[in-house]
Amino acid sequence: MDPDAVARAFVEHYYRTFDTNRAGLAGLYQDSSMLSFEGEKIQGAAAITAKLTGLQFQQCQHNISTIDCQTSGPAGGVIVFVSGSLQLAGEPHALKFSQVWNYLYLGLLSCII
Repeated sequence: MDPDAVARAFVEHYYRTFDTNRAGLAGLYQDSSMLSFEGEKIQGAAAITAKLTGLQFQQCQHNISTIDCQTSGPAGGVIVFVSGSLQLAGEPHALKFSQVWNYLYLGLLSCII
């Protein structure tokens, strides 16, 4: 497994799905997954999906600047760090963002924890 290729493919899939169909991200999370967002801790696939689909903006476009990764643990995990900008519909200026995941490959299932 090439961690850079895994990270790149994951990031492309995640943000394409986020920008076009946020509810489609639910399958990437498990009940033990945790999202930390602006000081709030959200646990579980359903709660995370509800948070992401309930954000105030509906249309956006992520532009990725960097993808950095490293392997994590003997189970084949990859820690992924992404930075870039987020353009919201109708807004003249893009917002900067960064995000970190602990991505796990679990045989036939891959998920974010």
